Amino acid sequence: MKLDKKQIKTILLLITFAVVLFVVLQNFKTVLDIILFILALFMPFILGICIAFVLNVLLKLIEEKWFAKLNKRNNKVWNKIKRPICLILTLLIVFGFLVFLLFLIIPELKNAVTIFIDNIPIYQEKLLDLANKLNLSSDTIESIKNGWNNLWESLFGYFKNNSKDFALMTLGVTTSIVSGVANFVLGIVFAIYMLIDKEKLLFQTKKVLYAFIPQKKMDKVLEVGSVSNRVFSKFITGQFTEAVIIGVLCFIGMLILGLPYASTISVLVGFTALIPVFGAFIGTAIGAILIFVVDPLGALIFIIYIIILQQLEGNLIYPKVVGTSVGLPGIWVMLAVIIGGALYGIVGMLISVPICSIIYVLLAKTVNKKLAKSKINL
Repeated sequence: MKLDKKQIKTILLLITFAVVLFVVLQNFKTVLDIILFILALFMPFILGICIAFVLNVLLKLIEEKWFAKLNKRNNKVWNKIKRPICLILTLLIVFGFLVFLLFLIIPELKNAVTIFIDNIPIYQEKLLDLANKLNLSSDTIESIKNGWNNLWESLFGYFKNNSKDFALMTLGVTTSIVSGVANFVLGIVFAIYMLIDKEKLLFQTKKVLYAFIPQKKMDKVLEVGSVSNRVFSKFITGQFTEAVIIGVLCFIGMLILGLPYASTISVLVGFTALIPVFGAFIGTAIGAILIFVVDPLGALIFIIYIIILQQLEGNLIYPKVVGTSVGLPGIWVMLAVIIGGALYGIVGMLISVPICSIIYVLLAKTVNKKLAKSKINL
């Protein structure tokens, strides 16, 4: 049996793939180390792409909505300065919000720690009063008192005896933080450059891809890219909308329940709610600590309220708001979040909904085309 060039090429590709796969599996640790090194090397650029994509959502809103009247005039001077002005406004809004969040939360955390340390003797007295009210024996009360004292002595002793280990751990954490901050700053610089000339950059990318990829395949790639861009942009918008709703509901509920730090904790819960479905629990943990040092019973009430609110968010608000924004039915949103979280944790939750939406849109297009081609009307 004679083989044509196409068949030979396919066979050679399969053999090459099998050899490469075998070599990778035989040297998996080395290959993994190389991949991690390359990722670390290009991390600022990867972060830059992610930051640019998120900032672009707000940038487009400012350019197209805020300055719609100026855009219609088609003024040459405005066309030249439009992008820098809108980009500066975008950065000011984003970083202004982050600074506001830090100035809102850090002082409250500091005050909570100070109050907690100052109130340690009061907590001890309350614990002993509770033991007396429960009519516990004198031996039990003395045991509780000794246990409380031993707890703090053990904690302080542990920190004192392991000071060297804590110093090394602090140094390692500090190094990681410095490296992360450096990558983040470089990522922001890359993002700014990308956003300034995003149209030119996209044109050059298309030009290079069309030069090396057949036109039909490239058209398909661009179609998928267009759908992905639209879905991810709508997903980010929906996620922010959902976070605002959760923050407002948290604030209203805390005011009704008479809980302290309502504004601070509500902003924090709303911010952490950017992580799909389960993100609000991060803000809940910090919020519960803040409330606990002032009102332990209030902390318990707060946790119960957030659990109820989380159920409302996960089963009604999130599927409705985010699902509607990306064009995905609520049941598929829930399924995507559950599967994504089970496979890749928080990162899986973040990307599962937009990825599922992209598959949903592309599959719907393919199905409709096939039905139209078969002349089947349903």
